[in-house]
Amino acid sequence: MAGLHVRSVLVTGANRGIGLGFVQHFLRMPNPPQWIFAGCRDPKGQRAQELQNLASKHPNIIIIPLEVSDPASIKAAAAKVGERLGDSGLTLLINNAGILKPSLLDNETLQDMTETYTTNTVGPLLMGQAFQPLLKKAAQGSPGSGLSCSKAAIVNLSSIGGSIASFFGWELVQGVSYRCSKAALNMLSKCQSLAYKEHGILCVALHPGWVQTDMGRSGGDAPPVTVDDSVQGMLKVLSSLSEKNTGAYLDWEGNVIPW
Repeated sequence: MAGLHVRSVLVTGANRGIGLGFVQHFLRMPNPPQWIFAGCRDPKGQRAQELQNLASKHPNIIIIPLEVSDPASIKAAAAKVGERLGDSGLTLLINNAGILKPSLLDNETLQDMTETYTTNTVGPLLMGQAFQPLLKKAAQGSPGSGLSCSKAAIVNLSSIGGSIASFFGWELVQGVSYRCSKAALNMLSKCQSLAYKEHGILCVALHPGWVQTDMGRSGGDAPPVTVDDSVQGMLKVLSSLSEKNTGAYLDWEGNVIPW
């Protein structure tokens, strides 16, 4: 990835699917990040086995216990990452962790709406607040003006399911709580881009495509995009972003998605 030079990155939900794909792709870079912080809920659990195996072979991977719906967990994770990074700051925060409950509109509940919104929208909000000082440090220590993902950036993994204009896939999965949470995440990304621009932090919402993950398959149909292709595409997009793209809503191929 010629245009992307990341000194440090934190990926939430890094134990499987797209999150794990990001960790694997960062390792394959010609100049891999000095630190790859892999956040996951249960680092010692069976679902994190592949991530554990990677970390045992690559000392630049630091597995961080992280539950994005828990403010105390986020605060503890920020402290651990801050201790490791010192004054260098965090280059890239990828808010990937998310949940989907594929229920019909008539079956949506307060509990499902609240749980989905807490993880998919409030989580990235709290992550941005907690890691903003570290991102700001990275931006201050980076030469040159303007914004880029090699300087300091927050990447929120959204979904075309959150696009009110396109309303993709309603016949396949209604997933109302998921759609609402991602529409709200898009607004959060825009707000972050406006609030954090003065600190040198780029913010963007990215749709990874309809990807072959547990979440992608939850509607019963076979998704067309592999994790590998999705992550490779997103990293290519991230390498091309500049100040004019902050606050944008893009897909894994760099296309602008209507709000």
